[in-house]
Amino acid sequence: MDIKGYIYGLGQKARAAGRVISRMDPGKKNLVLLKIAEQIEVERNFLTQENQKDLKAGQERGLENALLDRLELTPGRIDAMIEGLKQIVALPDPVGEITDMAYRPSGIQVGKMRVPLGVIGIIYESRPNVTIDAAALCLKSGNACILRGGSEAIHSNQAIAECIKKGLQGAGVSTDVVQVVNITDREAVSALISLNQFVDVIIPRGGKSLIERISNEATVPVIKHLDGICHVYIDSSADPEKAVNIAFNAKTHRYGVCNAMETLLVDEKIAPEVLPRLAAKYLYEGVELRGCLKTCALIPECNRATEEDWQTEYLAPILSIRILESIDEAIAHINQYSSAHTEAIVTENYSKARRFLREVDSSSVMVNASTRFADGFEYGLGAEIGISTDKLHARGPVGLEGLTSVKYIVLGEGHIRI
Repeated sequence: MDIKGYIYGLGQKARAAGRVISRMDPGKKNLVLLKIAEQIEVERNFLTQENQKDLKAGQERGLENALLDRLELTPGRIDAMIEGLKQIVALPDPVGEITDMAYRPSGIQVGKMRVPLGVIGIIYESRPNVTIDAAALCLKSGNACILRGGSEAIHSNQAIAECIKKGLQGAGVSTDVVQVVNITDREAVSALISLNQFVDVIIPRGGKSLIERISNEATVPVIKHLDGICHVYIDSSADPEKAVNIAFNAKTHRYGVCNAMETLLVDEKIAPEVLPRLAAKYLYEGVELRGCLKTCALIPECNRATEEDWQTEYLAPILSIRILESIDEAIAHINQYSSAHTEAIVTENYSKARRFLREVDSSSVMVNASTRFADGFEYGLGAEIGISTDKLHARGPVGLEGLTSVKYIVLGEGHIRI
């Protein structure tokens, strides 16, 4: 098969379709999303059957439990896909929004209009629900998209792609608006990330090795985050009940996700009160604990942490713990080891909370809340296409606005420059 030719053809069709959807009215785009939601509901059993094929193949290949968890389409996750589509329908359409209009001394009015990016290539692993999230957000924001899922989810992704296709057809919209790559060869990724003439941006979602590869090799601009080394800091003035609940949820709610806590930082003044309680809960759940010397002294079952632990995204029931003397040390630790994804402080001290928000340089910073809330759905974006830890264009969960750009507009009445 001519893989480069195949991807080139997808790009050509996406560029043409992008021009159509960029000017489509909001009602039509919403109709497409509702039609897709209907198809997912109708095809529930089919989606589950196809997903079981992927799960069985993954188990035979020896995939880790965290990856199998990401791969599974549970009834609840299918419900979430449908709910995400409906939430996106309810969101304001960003395309064409005009802001910051102001008169200049010359008499002209200058402002900004929000516009689609054009054609978006999305490369992802494991999670088949990304197929629907990505398609929906691209559709609503007026972008065409080319989606390339991982080989481990090929049956699930193709099943979801069929639902999307039928939804587009049901609304009378070209199926070229959303195209799902139907081959698993790695060469398809190389071809897509260098398709500058048709693709405007690449968004990778997956493991660190995938994202590093795409970041290094792509000639198309990339919106990315490499990993999620997230922290929770329990301050000396924290409410112990809040601290225990937040730190437990942030780690154990789900292990194989980028917004799970990987390092717990605890002020030495409150550590004797909260750490033994937390350790009992973690150990009951089967979480392996790795800590500094002070932590090991408090928790006999804790293994000694290494320098590598502070730099590791486990995506597994493993947690590193460090006891610190002050918020200064906590902020310094986070800014040194964090991947700039999500950090949280548990405190009842307003000044410390404000300082943490101001000085911690991550895409999401929280006070008295679990890091698991760092999610487009939870932020009211309907869904997210990824979480960006970059500082340019988009940062944090990337929803509709992150998939658009702005252009300057000028209104005059025959003005000429003198």
